[in-house]
Amino acid sequence: MMALLGSARRGGNTEYLVDRALEGIVCKKVHLLDYEINPIVDQRHTAGGFEEVDDDYEALFKEFMEQDIILFATPLYWFGMSAQMKLFFDRWSQYMRDDRYQFAERMKQKKAYVIITGENPPPKTAALPLVQQFQYICEYTGMEFVDYIIGKANKPTEIQEDSYAVGKAELWNEELREVLRCVVI
Repeated sequence: MMALLGSARRGGNTEYLVDRALEGIVCKKVHLLDYEINPIVDQRHTAGGFEEVDDDYEALFKEFMEQDIILFATPLYWFGMSAQMKLFFDRWSQYMRDDRYQFAERMKQKKAYVIITGENPPPKTAALPLVQQFQYICEYTGMEFVDYIIGKANKPTEIQEDSYAVGKAELWNEELREVLRCVVI
């Protein structure tokens, strides 16, 4: 299992929900902010295909492809996902036709969970287009979109006041422990 955190800061509201959902579960937690992920020039239709990009992405992508359950977590930035998260997805274009990764087959084996946090306007409605974007990404790639949490928070620790989001993260923890057959640690 892997958690991809797209937040621009550590220890924020988004990470708080991730930590509640994954408490006691062995999981590779990745802060995308810690990786150099460069944008690519779209070369899908050129004879030579994509050129290699000198950054940290391919190593991270290899690790991502080994996971069966992915938790995508991002604050709601300007009514969408963070730039770090968007770059992560944009780079998939570079690997979708790369035979080394068997992208289409392996994506169909993955389950996706999504955590989004934000404040204004009311995040429960403002984040729905982003939830839909994640659903479309999953549909397009064959990943199973399992569930999502939208948390209402902006200032540090404010998420702790959103009892619904925190409660749902705790419910996910119970469900994930069952799915992963985890021993409480």
